[in-house]
Amino acid sequence: MLTDGAKVYRDSLVWDAHAGFELTCEADLETLYIWRNAGVDFLSVNVGFDVRDWPVTVKGLSLARRWIDEQPNIELIGTIGELDRARAAGRMSIAFDIEGMTALNGSLDMVRFYHDLGVRQMLFAYNLNNAAGGGCHDDDTGLTDFGREVIAEMNRVGMLVDCSHTGHRTTMEAMEVSEDPVIFSHSNPRALKDHERNITDEQAKACAETGGVVGVNGIGIFLGEDDICTATVADHVKYYVDLIGASHVGIGLDYFHGSAGSDDFNETLAGKPDFWPPEQYPGGAVRCAAPSQLAELAGELLARGLCETAVAGILGGNFRRVAKSVWG
Repeated sequence: MLTDGAKVYRDSLVWDAHAGFELTCEADLETLYIWRNAGVDFLSVNVGFDVRDWPVTVKGLSLARRWIDEQPNIELIGTIGELDRARAAGRMSIAFDIEGMTALNGSLDMVRFYHDLGVRQMLFAYNLNNAAGGGCHDDDTGLTDFGREVIAEMNRVGMLVDCSHTGHRTTMEAMEVSEDPVIFSHSNPRALKDHERNITDEQAKACAETGGVVGVNGIGIFLGEDDICTATVADHVKYYVDLIGASHVGIGLDYFHGSAGSDDFNETLAGKPDFWPPEQYPGGAVRCAAPSQLAELAGELLARGLCETAVAGILGGNFRRVAKSVWG
């Protein structure tokens, strides 16, 4: 007989707003079955970030699109209607995200280009400043004129404005400018763990005021002292529930461990101290809670007094609501 948590998890749309592995080869894409086997219905897959030049993003997109086309149980989607049909058919849905606007190469036209290829959310920065705005590990210069134009174009084509990894000033300005709800796909509360990658209560409240959602991630150093247990993830979820309301909270695990590229990523992290300052990333490596823990999280949240409707929203219903309003 199913536990209450297992039943809610089985019956809910499960949405992970960000996969953290760096896409370099087919072996990385094969790890998508970790999410499918964990019962995840939708996953946003990172195809590029500011650490790499923009042609690497285009190459990653071409690889991912071809590989997904070959899978019988995984489908690239671009609308909520397509997601619903894929779920009804037992297939996991995928869309893409890009971490940082260096991938635009200074061209506004690239927003539509990426949207046409399946990108449905884009971050302003990956830790450091770029032509659109400031990063969370940099001297945040705020939203630039180019950044404002990019937001308008993202609103026009139907792409989620994502403020994770972005500097405080830039996020606050972006949330003022966007006509659509804004998200933090994978950002934990700084009140629980004082890390530059986490966000302040002010940022979380501003996100909720746009109608958006904040996704809790599973990276140990953002949760606590390299702590990836389900109870600690639940601590961060519950903090946001109390701060901004359950309807504005979701999950973006940023999971990459178990992927073929995990060791390579930790080497990249240690070798790029500008993007990952050593004082913020001691030890030069990170761990992350796994997709298999999401079912446990459902039970943990019920045990802490959240109702089934609230838990279902956190598991995926809240991000679905925002995506429907932006993607259609």
